[in-house]
Amino acid sequence: MGVRDIAHLHALQTARAGQNPPLRHFTRNFPKRAEELVDGGSMYWVITGTILVRQLLVGVERATESDGTPRTALVLDPALVYVEARPMRAFQGWRYLPAADAPADLTAGSVSADMPEELRRQLAALGLL
Repeated sequence: MGVRDIAHLHALQTARAGQNPPLRHFTRNFPKRAEELVDGGSMYWVITGTILVRQLLVGVERATESDGTPRTALVLDPALVYVEARPMRAFQGWRYLPAADAPADLTAGSVSADMPEELRRQLAALGLL
């Protein structure tokens, strides 16, 4: 089961970071453009079919599972940055999101910034945001 909403993502990450800081997200493949990603790149989270938040990438590390399987640890800034809701199907693995394709950050006082998460998701799915 995936992440249900932004509060669930925050709770999962808070627990994970508390057990083994800093906050890391593990993935199978090492990004080919890792240096570019750490230089201002973000991880965009698809939550129930919609990009809703992002987190700055602060590092990319090689890691290993307890059975010796190689992994990659994406080190994340714990702050969740709300972005304009954008429908997107879930995907497995790493994807690069060029700046031109990235949803804009929500600014305080914007109409969608003050909406409940579920409403933002529904309006984005209808193409109204």
